[in-house]
Amino acid sequence: MHIAWLGKKSPFCGNVTYSREVTNILRDLGHQVSFFHFAQDEPPPDNWPSFGEEVSIPFLYKSQIYTIPSLTSKKILTQSLEELQPDVVHASLTLSPLDFLLPEICSDLNLPLVATFHPAFDRKLRNITSGTQHLTYQLYAPWLAKYDRVIVFSHLQRQLLIRLGVPADRVVVIPNGVDIQKYSPGASNLKAELGAERIFLYQGRIAPEKNVESLLKAWKQCRMGADTKLVIVGNHGPLAASLMPFYGAEHGIIWLGFIADEQRRIDILRGTDVFVLPSLVEGLSLSLLEAMACGVACVATDAGADGEVLEKEAGVILKTQSVATQLKILLPQLRDHVSWTTLLGQNARRRVEERYALSHNIETLVQLYGEVVNQQQILETVTGRTQRRFAAKVLQSMQR
Repeated sequence: MHIAWLGKKSPFCGNVTYSREVTNILRDLGHQVSFFHFAQDEPPPDNWPSFGEEVSIPFLYKSQIYTIPSLTSKKILTQSLEELQPDVVHASLTLSPLDFLLPEICSDLNLPLVATFHPAFDRKLRNITSGTQHLTYQLYAPWLAKYDRVIVFSHLQRQLLIRLGVPADRVVVIPNGVDIQKYSPGASNLKAELGAERIFLYQGRIAPEKNVESLLKAWKQCRMGADTKLVIVGNHGPLAASLMPFYGAEHGIIWLGFIADEQRRIDILRGTDVFVLPSLVEGLSLSLLEAMACGVACVATDAGADGEVLEKEAGVILKTQSVATQLKILLPQLRDHVSWTTLLGQNARRRVEERYALSHNIETLVQLYGEVVNQQQILETVTGRTQRRFAAKVLQSMQR
């Protein structure tokens, strides 16, 4: 099958990882992938495979969150799809105005269209951040209803989109997945490297919606001891610059910044005892799944689908309100009770094996492609018959 994949290659974010992992496996399975992405003259990201067919779409601005295409992007995308004639188009939506044009483009070209809808959300409107994300869902829902299928990562997301008017038969749950062979428990020198007996980890963007400051405040107030370290892995942006002077090595906090090398990130996870994700909003965190796959005890808020992932003792679930207060109580317990964190790590690994293995999710995705391609073929057949009947009637009337 020939898949035209629309996604991101930079800047690094969950969407980038999703596109890389899924398209890599699709190619390994023998499918042809044409990769469309917003690009200018820039070097490729680290560890990114080369594709047989790539199409660069011009843009005016792009970030981890959203992208602004150029005025010529629609024309270039349409012409390229018309030339390539893929079996299916899959858009890993980049929060771009182009997302709203794709249904019309693909309809005109008779191409089935699948979307993966990534934006974070919260199951309740508990704060300004979750309210803003809910507006994103409200804005997109009428347009997502025009896609042949919309992939989301959790049943909570599916219910939200259905309530907003997207037809239920078009919204499909295929969770974010992780390569459980690559991300697995194993040996690590991280503790020796950092001089620590216990290591806690946050990995993700240093952004307001991630609520990292609540974790840092709780950690500082707990006085966890010299042998226990909190490692922060993520992009150093304006928020990090404002936090680092107040939460540093004197408090047992180590800022490692963004780490591009995947094996280094795996080594860090394998050396970690507890992974903490204090987000105010989430989709389904890939960093959380990676930590779980490596057998790490995980703590996360019930924002987005993360609570669904950790339910039934696969981890510890926090409420998004008063995260710092909850962590002040919890962090010392996780430090002192090694048998508890070991059990949580084992449960986490088992949960990923059962629900979030990438190989299983790709099988489901390929089946979905087959469904939409078959539906398109049936539609073309019916449409062709209708057009032929209409033409015959017109010809008969002319002959009379």
